[in-house]
Amino acid sequence: MDRAPSARGQRNRSRIAQTAARLIAEHGLTDWNVAKRKACRELGLSDREALPQNEEIEQALRDYNSLFHQAEQPIRLRAQRLEALRWMERLAQWEPVLTGAVAAGWATPHSEIRIELEAEDAKAVELALINAGVDYGSAPTPPGRIGQVELNVNGPQSILRLVIVSPRERRNRPGRGRTAEADDRLKIAQLRTLLGAESEP
Repeated sequence: MDRAPSARGQRNRSRIAQTAARLIAEHGLTDWNVAKRKACRELGLSDREALPQNEEIEQALRDYNSLFHQAEQPIRLRAQRLEALRWMERLAQWEPVLTGAVAAGWATPHSEIRIELEAEDAKAVELALINAGVDYGSAPTPPGRIGQVELNVNGPQSILRLVIVSPRERRNRPGRGRTAEADDRLKIAQLRTLLGAESEP
């Protein structure tokens, strides 16, 4: 008797993850908690339902891409990674690390290219962008990340998000599951290797 509610709850959890993934992929929702709650409403489920973890949303996004964008998503992802590599090489002095959807591989057309930079003073990065003639703007800092600076650069195909952290912040970065960001982190050499492997016949 106790197994029925658990099985039903697991099915609902899966349905919420799938619906949230569709909302993220099709409408570009960036707040995954909002996507989960909106998915509940679409499915006519109570807001007291057990919500899926971010890892489940990631897997649902991978499944969504495989099912509906099997041909074009790998091509688009490679273009996003190539653009990321160009920027990482350009900003190499700040030890760039590619994070988020493009690093993890489940990126959608709405996904930003998210690059983490390490700098004691974020103004040094901003000055370098200004001197290079790069048009950028400040992005809102997520709650709980006081001192972190985020900048948006509008690229030809994607939005580039530069996340500037101090050496201490990088060492103490949150573990997996505490944010909606994927835990995959690619340095320049790792990204080059990955792109090289993808181009091999």
